Amino acid sequence: MVGGDAAAVEVTDVVVRYGDTTAVDGVSLCLPRGRVLALLGHNGAGKTSLLQVCEGFRRPDDGRVRVLGLDPVGDHDALMPRLGIMLQSGGVYPWATAGEILRLFASFAANPLDTDMLLDRLGLRRFERTRFRRLSGGEQQRLSLAVALVGRPELVFLDEPTAGMDTEARHTTWQLIEELRADGVSVLLTTHLLDEAERLADDVVIMRSGRVAATGTPAELTSAAAVDVLEVRADPGLDMAGLRGRWSVAEPSPGQYTISGALDTAGLAEVLTWFASAGADVTAVNTRRRTLEDVYLALTTQTPVGAAQ
Repeated sequence: MVGGDAAAVEVTDVVVRYGDTTAVDGVSLCLPRGRVLALLGHNGAGKTSLLQVCEGFRRPDDGRVRVLGLDPVGDHDALMPRLGIMLQSGGVYPWATAGEILRLFASFAANPLDTDMLLDRLGLRRFERTRFRRLSGGEQQRLSLAVALVGRPELVFLDEPTAGMDTEARHTTWQLIEELRADGVSVLLTTHLLDEAERLADDVVIMRSGRVAATGTPAELTSAAAVDVLEVRADPGLDMAGLRGRWSVAEPSPGQYTISGALDTAGLAEVLTWFASAGADVTAVNTRRRTLEDVYLALTTQTPVGAAQ
């Protein structure tokens, strides 16, 4: 990732503490302008604390942060009109209607987007006169996204942007994020949906226990993780000791075996030869590439993965 003048967000050795607890422990990352960065990690990994620092809601206890080249705390008033922040929940008056909320936030912007267009695009037109408290979780998320975008921001922070949305709304949101990137808007998002991150993100940062566990593009992370997985259906209960060590071997259900690791053509032949020599009755063989979810689970459960650091 490039930094310097090209960076929308640049975080260097940031530390965030709450009393004796270190929530963020020396994290560095960079979001170049016009790209999408997905910040991943289990609850408690430090993502929210890091976002609060980037959004200017608290100072780091150590380290340096620059957002659009500015100090997010010291230059907060100058920076905020250039940002769009989508919260996962709350932040609005529950008795106001969806239309009132969106028009109010549009009034704060010097050059807002057309609110009718946003209501139509996000499927909120029929909820325009519905009070916020009566919207479903997915509808509230769509309104929060509209609020984050109405001011034409240069940089958008999205916290679980499709939480609670149905499939159609989720795909509409994905299309909007892709359009933002195409228009040169930078996006930093957190999500627990790994397929969402894999589709949208140019770059991924995976956090574990307040530290960066891995960074890279989705392709870099999956290819660095010994990408091939072989699935074999054979007799249940085979002694797999002969394959372990070089590959990761599991029998998740009786007779269903998964072998993952550096499985090139020679490796595939060696594994299948082992099943034949064991006298196993092999009834099905399938290969698949590792996904970002596979890498994420391996990293966050502390299974060694040769991903880019």
